[in-house]
Amino acid sequence: MGTISTASSDQIIADGDTAPTDAPADMQRAVAGRLSVPAALAIAAESWERCAYYGTTIMFTIYQETALGRSKPQTVATNRAVELVSFFMPILGAVVADQWLGRFKAILLFGAIYPIGLAMLTISSAQFSHDGGFAVPGFFVSTFVFLAVGAGGIKGNISSFMAEQIRPGYSATKAPGVYRSGEATVERGFRIYYWGICLGTFVGTAICPQIAKRQSHTLAFAVTLGFFAMACAFFLLGTARYARTRPQGTVLAKTWRCMRYAWRRRHSGQAHWLDGALDAAGQEWDNEFVLGLQRSLRACRVFLFYPAYWVVDYNVADTYINQGLTMRRPDWLSADQLNLAYTLSLVVAIPVSDYAFPLLRRMGLRLGPITRITIGFGIVACAVAYAAVLQRVIYSRGPYYDFSGPDVPAGATNNISIWLQVVQYSLTGLSEVFVSITGLEYAFTQAPAELRSVLTALNLATICGGTLGGIILSPLSKDPSVMYVFAGEAAAMAALALAFYLCFRRHDDNDG
Repeated sequence: MGTISTASSDQIIADGDTAPTDAPADMQRAVAGRLSVPAALAIAAESWERCAYYGTTIMFTIYQETALGRSKPQTVATNRAVELVSFFMPILGAVVADQWLGRFKAILLFGAIYPIGLAMLTISSAQFSHDGGFAVPGFFVSTFVFLAVGAGGIKGNISSFMAEQIRPGYSATKAPGVYRSGEATVERGFRIYYWGICLGTFVGTAICPQIAKRQSHTLAFAVTLGFFAMACAFFLLGTARYARTRPQGTVLAKTWRCMRYAWRRRHSGQAHWLDGALDAAGQEWDNEFVLGLQRSLRACRVFLFYPAYWVVDYNVADTYINQGLTMRRPDWLSADQLNLAYTLSLVVAIPVSDYAFPLLRRMGLRLGPITRITIGFGIVACAVAYAAVLQRVIYSRGPYYDFSGPDVPAGATNNISIWLQVVQYSLTGLSEVFVSITGLEYAFTQAPAELRSVLTALNLATICGGTLGGIILSPLSKDPSVMYVFAGEAAAMAALALAFYLCFRRHDDNDG
């Protein structure tokens, strides 16, 4: 965060980043400080927004199959396509913020688009819309044009906006040699941020499917509008106190010119090809920008491994739900509500990690970002391997076995309890503590100030690659071929975890 002004709320408060102060000479240990009120308000707003988003999208599988008459492969493909658009839009949101509006105004802009989708989805799910033939087109327009665009535009900016409310540098505590570190506080901030969105997801997935099951999807979709109104209220509460970065105008063009300049001056003696842009007198960039750009390019290489992870992670939104639909469950439980185990594991694991990671560092066991991401890849591989074994067990039970016979009725279930799915949901949630949170933190800390939203958006855009992979696999997301899909994903993720660590382990000491 840059130099803070006490000017009015309509004025730009922060103008780029200043370099963090050097560590004090007598510092023995750095600890995280408390989050500022503006950072907490941004987290609360995003928590309610995720409550609205996942409260809505968690119902899509059952809503499409029961109300719109779509098949399992069709619902999987549609769900993954909605996620693809939602997580491609952060790139647009980042460009709008970094070049024209700034993050605060960009969040307001996309926040105005978002509720149009929720309102249209509510209307299209009503009985008169089904009678009039508006239900299907209303569903697709509301989700792809408004909901995905609005949510994606906010997502591309809100985490960086939160982190910018945290002052860099060091401040003394009452304990001798112990200082509060802005870097450590940012790391904690991202964990609390992710905990907030997981808590919102937990509330949305707990409430909305039950309303849909007991009342109607129309009422459940309408409730999500109330959740989003809460998000707006919390975000606007901090208007007068937010630190805001100045829009950088032509930051992407500046990046391109810097890279072109360096490429033309590269030579074999350089440690990095971008070194040719260092100490470039009279140019629009400084050395800190060039070094940040080098880190950003390395981060992009790290993120190239993420799409495969998201293919597996997003099974919680569709294929695991479809698996649950073939298992015995209590009358009061909706199959999509096993996602609560997924979000609850995150809600519990994030506070534990907030204390465990610093404790491990003090004990001399430091988990750098590359190590954390590798662990997360391994955990999600275990989750989908368990799902494959469970699918095999489901097929071994009667009365419908692999559900491929000619007389299998709609809603058929085998004699096996849905509660066995808790393991795969919980492991998937735990993996996100190591992969997703670390990715957001990595994007923010590696990028120069002007490119933070862009790099965060590129990190989120890896989900697009994952959803595209899910769309490609969707024709196989039916009985009995889904078992082999699970097994293949498990083997692929295990191999990917090993390859990832071998490629990037040397960077852990510098990036942690």
